[in-house]
Amino acid sequence: MLLEVEALDVRYGRTHAVRGVSLGVGADEIVTVLGSNGAGKTSLLRALQGLVVPSGGRVIFDGHDITKLSPPQRLRRNLALVPEGRQIVLSLSVHENLQMGAYCRDDGGVDRDIDAIYDRFPNLAARRAMPASVLSGGEQQMLAISRALLARPKLMMLDEPSLGLSPLLVERLFGLITELRGEGIAILLVEQNTHMALEVASRGLVMELGRVVLEGPAQELRQSDRLAAAYLGHA
Repeated sequence: MLLEVEALDVRYGRTHAVRGVSLGVGADEIVTVLGSNGAGKTSLLRALQGLVVPSGGRVIFDGHDITKLSPPQRLRRNLALVPEGRQIVLSLSVHENLQMGAYCRDDGGVDRDIDAIYDRFPNLAARRAMPASVLSGGEQQMLAISRALLARPKLMMLDEPSLGLSPLLVERLFGLITELRGEGIAILLVEQNTHMALEVASRGLVMELGRVVLEGPAQELRQSDRLAAAYLGHA
């Protein structure tokens, strides 16, 4: 497994947000984490990126225990998070936002990789000198994903990437996620669009009140009567 999470716990004071979650993501996998609002999905991703300190458990990435590493150290090990709400810097230009994604790199390939991003997303190329505030919601999401790509991730974590997008843009987004997996990037996907997430994922987990209450191959989850019950909080 590229990522192994062992009995991870996250607490905010008296609030127990993540309760003993264990999961794994292979180097060629898309794994999706489903669940209603407040289930602990975002807290899980934030703990994996080092943005919150877990109160228990271990995180093993690419064969190394990274539980105590800082977010920049995890990024340098090629673990990247695309956060909920995109969190691009609207006052900076598109190009400057992309450069931020490579701030942990010290190689000479950043400009080449940015050019490859522009080839892939012509809309971003056309607006490279403009502030990111001029981008549509879909373009902002592409910018957030592109910023993460500049870290050359082995594993990309996406938190609610389809939130607020039109159905057409959602289709394009999930096509991109599938493309990234084909290019050798593993994906850990938190997503409210259960149908689309299970279409692209190889495996899935459902969280409720911080716990994993259901997991299995995506095809089996799609056909399971327990999925709706777990997702609605009745597992």
